[in-house]
Amino acid sequence: MKRKITARIITYVMIMCTILTTGCGNDAAGGGSGKTIEGDLQDVMAQIYEGVDLDAETKEAMQGYVSDTLTAENEQAILGVEGVPYTEGVYSVPMMSSIAYQCVLLRVNPEDVDKVKEMLKENADVNKWVCVSAETVLVENVGDVVLFIMSSQDAAYAVSASFQALAK
Repeated sequence: MKRKITARIITYVMIMCTILTTGCGNDAAGGGSGKTIEGDLQDVMAQIYEGVDLDAETKEAMQGYVSDTLTAENEQAILGVEGVPYTEGVYSVPMMSSIAYQCVLLRVNPEDVDKVKEMLKENADVNKWVCVSAETVLVENVGDVVLFIMSSQDAAYAVSASFQALAK
């Protein structure tokens, strides 16, 4: 129990640090002082899960989630909307689970960052799973990479902190 409380406190402190360091002067395309995330989005997703600060069991489960390329055929089911302008997209979901979870990374043209984030926020369906709902929806960016996650609050903020830590 003490470990869970300590882990939550650390997660919240990391989130507050992220907010304080990127919140002021945050431009949409820069995601905070012109930082970016380079590389293939499948690799970026793996790095996010590798660096996520969650209990060992959850972290191990995330490593086994299905990670695939976003396509026109699965865009509606994953994003909740069609026509989102992106140049590269990947998503990660549990294969078979009673957990409401999905994590999406999109690389977009810098001028489309705000539009994409708004489209995702407006169309997020936290009740799309059978019998479970996501507690939290986060849509944020570092440069031209947009993170869209729906999950439990702890997982969402831990993934967000790991995503933000990849910024260079």
